[in-house]
Amino acid sequence: MIVNRRNLDLAFVNLRTIFNNAFSTAETQWQNVAMLVPSTTGTEDYAWLSDFPRMREWIGEKTLRSLAAFNYSLKNRDFEATVEVDRNDIKDDRLGIYGIKAQSAGQSAALWPDELVFELVNKAFETRCFDGQYFFDADHLVAGKSVSNMFTKPLSITSQAEARASFGAARTAMRKFKNDEGQPLKVNPNVLLVPPALEDIANTLMTTDRLEDGKPNLYKNAAKVVVSDELLSDTAWYLLDTTKPVKPFIFQEREKPEFVQQTSMDSDAVFLTKKFRFGCEARGESGFGFWQLAFGSTGDNS
Repeated sequence: MIVNRRNLDLAFVNLRTIFNNAFSTAETQWQNVAMLVPSTTGTEDYAWLSDFPRMREWIGEKTLRSLAAFNYSLKNRDFEATVEVDRNDIKDDRLGIYGIKAQSAGQSAALWPDELVFELVNKAFETRCFDGQYFFDADHLVAGKSVSNMFTKPLSITSQAEARASFGAARTAMRKFKNDEGQPLKVNPNVLLVPPALEDIANTLMTTDRLEDGKPNLYKNAAKVVVSDELLSDTAWYLLDTTKPVKPFIFQEREKPEFVQQTSMDSDAVFLTKKFRFGCEARGESGFGFWQLAFGSTGDNS
C-alpha cells in the first residue's frame, strides 16, 4: 500500500470502526454496584454524602440542615492506551495485526470503569470514605454511637445456622441502619457481590430450596448474585443496596474513552522512528458512596 494521506485516513477509519465495535459490545459490571456521576471539573466534592435527605412534617419554620464537616473529594485521573503502527506494515499491507490491537483497545476502554470500581472494592476494608472511617469498618459514628458494616464471617451454605450467621446477619444489620436522628434508612439489600471462588456458594444460597443440612433455605431469591473476576480475595463477599438513587460506589466520568490518532506524515515520530500512533484517552475516578448501603465480610473468620 502506498503511504499517502488518503490511504492513511482509510486505514485509521477502519481501525476506529473496529475499536468502536469492540467498545460497544463489551460486557461490563460496574453498573451493578456503582452510580455514574458526570464530572465537569478536575476535582468533585462529595461533602453532600454526609446526610440522607428525609421528608418530615412541616410545623413552624423549616428545619435547615447544613453539611457535616466531612471532606471527601475525588480528583480525576488521566488514562490511556496507545498502539504504534510501523510505516513498513502499512506499506506491506499488514494492518490486520493492528485490527486485533484496536479491538483489544476498544474492549479495554469499555472495561475501564470496571477496573476503577472493583479496584476500589478490593481496597474498601483499608480505604477511608466520606466520614473519615474505612468504607467497611466496625466503628462508623452515627448519633454518637459506633455502627459496623463489616465482619469476618464466611459465606456459608453448610447449614441454616451458618447461613443465618453470615448472609442473614449482614442483611439484618443493614436493615437496622438509622440516620443521625434515629430514623430507619430503609436499606434494602439486593445484590450479593462475590469473587469467582464463591460463585457456586452464592448461587446455591440464592436458588436452592434446602441447604446442605437439609433444612429450608431462608434466603432463596433474596438477592441478585454478581460475580466479578476483578475481586482479588477468594473469601471476601459483599451485600449491597443498589435500589436507591445513590449507590454504594461511584464511577466519576470526566471524559468518556475516545479514540485518538497521530497520523501526520510530518510528525517527529514518523520522521525519526517510522511510527504512526492510535489509541484511547479518558479521564475519571472511582470513589465511595454511602457506606450504609453496603456490608462487607473478609470471610476469613479472623
